[in-house]
Amino acid sequence: MPILELKHAGGRTVINAERGLIANPRRWREILTGRVLIVTDQTVAGHYLQALIQTTAESGPAELILPPGEQSKTAEQWLAIIDKLAAIGAQRDATVLALGGGVIGDLAGFAAASYMRGIRIVQAPTTLLAQVDAAVGGKTGFNLPAGKNLVGAFHQPAAVMIDVETLATLDQRDYRAGLAEVVKYGAIRDADFIGWLETHSLDLLRRRADVLEQTVARAVQHKIDVVEADERESGQRALLNFGHTFGHAIETATGYEQLRHGEAVAIGMCLAVRLGARRGELEQSEATRLVDLIEALGLPTRLPDGLEPSALLDHMYLDKKNRAGRIRLILLDALGTARIRDDVDPNHLLELLES
Repeated sequence: MPILELKHAGGRTVINAERGLIANPRRWREILTGRVLIVTDQTVAGHYLQALIQTTAESGPAELILPPGEQSKTAEQWLAIIDKLAAIGAQRDATVLALGGGVIGDLAGFAAASYMRGIRIVQAPTTLLAQVDAAVGGKTGFNLPAGKNLVGAFHQPAAVMIDVETLATLDQRDYRAGLAEVVKYGAIRDADFIGWLETHSLDLLRRRADVLEQTVARAVQHKIDVVEADERESGQRALLNFGHTFGHAIETATGYEQLRHGEAVAIGMCLAVRLGARRGELEQSEATRLVDLIEALGLPTRLPDGLEPSALLDHMYLDKKNRAGRIRLILLDALGTARIRDDVDPNHLLELLES
């Protein structure tokens, strides 16, 4: 995969993806400045922390290891990063290096955004979900009990360092969850990509390196194109939330413990296309095709048992994409074509959630 570049209001983000990147000192030497703090979690630390410390030894990095999982995406853990930066004497030229998945990237990114009103963040995503989505584009933050990502800021990374070899150690469930975000790009803006994913679904499940490199490159380029057109999500960037309004509500209702983020998004995408088909805006065959692909990739397509539809609807009303009290959804006109809708009758949503 070539070195890509995302241009934004504050400059540019270099996106470097190559095998063995974590063990390549020359690549890191070019992007690290000042005091360096590596933020990671207990799971990732066991695989890659010592290797990255050795690779970046010239920068004398400090380290902070947080508990793994979405339950750690809290104000308490954000403050732990801030306190660590202060303890090591980090100044305005310091670099936070986020080694891990989306939770670590979001937390460390927001710490970098808020410490001394903004220092550098370098993302080193180790999960598929983070490599194709969370690490690219500058969204940072943490969750509140009331809802997901309700506190945060846009803070673009100086660089995103993607080593696809890290996917070899990724838990199978986490790996499949990342495929949901890959499917999302095809669903909203690239129908040919849906066909490519259907053809290569088995290769993806087997983690074939060359197929993974192509998948990550194509997904990242889609993310770059969308973010460059709408960095602050004032318009079309909201399309990237396809499946997420439902998905975030599901995550909140289950306390961020029952499902991975990508699993909730997969269910959310299935709900969105079922809704579109019910409204007569999406051909039933296209809705079925997307649900079948999601299922073929080993992802859930139905709501978990025991969720109260009215409670899910309440959570959807608190989604930060909403405007003037209306729930904003991303719905498909066809595979590869999406639009923002705020005209869905809440009673129809309730019927969908109950079905």
